[in-house]
Amino acid sequence: MRKIYFAGSITGGRDEAEAYMHMINYMRKYGKIVTEHVGDKGLREFGEVHLSAIEIHDRDIEWLHSADVLVAEVSTPSLGVGYEIGRVVEKNLQIPGGKRRILCLYKKGSDKKLSSMIRGSPEVKVEEYSGLEEAERAIDRFFQNLPS
Repeated sequence: MRKIYFAGSITGGRDEAEAYMHMINYMRKYGKIVTEHVGDKGLREFGEVHLSAIEIHDRDIEWLHSADVLVAEVSTPSLGVGYEIGRVVEKNLQIPGGKRRILCLYKKGSDKKLSSMIRGSPEVKVEEYSGLEEAERAIDRFFQNLPS
C-alpha cells in the first residue's frame, strides 16, 4: 500500500483545515495517509502542544522519509510545509522516468501568492483548483500518472 504524506499549514494558519480533511479523506483510496492529524479541525495554530518541537520535527521527518509521495495544500503560506517540500526535493525522491512525486494544490484566487520556489521547481507538480471537486480531479490525475 502506498504511503502518502499530506502537508498543510498548522502554525501558519488553519483557514483551510476543512479542505485538508476533505482531501485526506478523498486520498484514502490511493493509500495510507501518514499525517491525517493535519486535517483535524481541533488542531489550532499553536500546534500539537503535547509534543516538543524536536519530537514533532523528528516524527514528521521519519514519516516524510517513509512516504512514497507528498501532497501539500499550499494556499496558506507555511514555513513548515515549504521545509517539507524542500526536504523531498533535496532527497531527489522522483519516480524513474521523470514523473513527479510531489503535488501542490493551490486555491485559485487566493489572496496569498504562491512562492516561485514552489511554482518554479521542476520536481513539483502544482495544480490550481477553485473548489474541492476540482482538487479531487487534480489528485486523481496525479495518482493515475504514478506507477503502482
